[in-house]
Amino acid sequence: MTDQNIMLPSKPKNVHEDAHKGVYEIDGLVPGYGYTLGNSLRRIILSSIPGCAITAVKIDGAAHEFSTLEGVKEDVITILLHLKNVRFALVGDEPQKITISAKGPKVVTAADFSGNSSVEVVNKDQYICEITGKNGFTAEVTVERGFGFLVRDQHHKQKAEIGTIFLDAIFSPIRRASYDVEEMRVGDKTNFNRLRLTIETDGSISPRTAFETSVKTMIEQLAAIVEIDAEVAIKDIQARMSTKVAQMEEIEASNEEIVEAISTEESVDVTDVLKNRIDTIGLSTRTLNSLTAANIRTVGGVARKHVSDLLEIDGIGDKGVAEIKEALAKFDLSLKD
Repeated sequence: MTDQNIMLPSKPKNVHEDAHKGVYEIDGLVPGYGYTLGNSLRRIILSSIPGCAITAVKIDGAAHEFSTLEGVKEDVITILLHLKNVRFALVGDEPQKITISAKGPKVVTAADFSGNSSVEVVNKDQYICEITGKNGFTAEVTVERGFGFLVRDQHHKQKAEIGTIFLDAIFSPIRRASYDVEEMRVGDKTNFNRLRLTIETDGSISPRTAFETSVKTMIEQLAAIVEIDAEVAIKDIQARMSTKVAQMEEIEASNEEIVEAISTEESVDVTDVLKNRIDTIGLSTRTLNSLTAANIRTVGGVARKHVSDLLEIDGIGDKGVAEIKEALAKFDLSLKD
């Protein structure tokens, strides 16, 4: 009797990750699920990851946003635009106030904020204004936590002190989110999906945190629809993942048999061979890492390259080209002339 459960994908692989950008791959998705999960996760990442932003500003000497300040190069509107670009990390969920104060002549940046241990300035090099005279510049800003984008009319509900200027708030810490789907081999099938997610943040949270938060949000939303416990659902997935490990070991063994069959000139469709990953054809770790860094991940991707193209890749020289030619020859393939 065949297994009636839909095959589970692999755990995410970390292709690239730093403070602002992360690229993650999920292998073994059944046909079509790459687009299903990719589009869903991207929408959640862009709309539902909480972040912090300035919602109100009070600048000494400015009664409203159309004011100008003596001894300051920029007008108030320009200063507000610069302040909106400052990104924060906030401890707790309550709104916090933080002050920026400087005396001229001086270039004022976000590093001049001080006075609140619950607020951390992420991009301290963000330009605010330039004081051209000997007078000072002082402003108090309110930092709040929220989702997405909020126009100032929506959070300006109570009376405020004279001189308080409310701002449109961009809470989302996500700068960009995109996904790609490509076909891959799983056992004897070549139409499974590989999902590659690319996430860029403003630095207030890590790309990994944004990715994991989006997955948890999706699980909680779906669990609420069918009235199941999200924790129970996660435990069930984890149990099935342990079975997935055994399945992947069988798949890897099957791939090794396919490669061996090709090397002994057994009948195998060349189209299927081109879809194999380069880590299945016996390349050295150095060559494999260099090709992967150049975004070459399949046998077909290598076979479409000229020798001159490969020599331009960092870490690949004449010895590496010779190794690649030898590996391709096992499949009756060669580099382009």
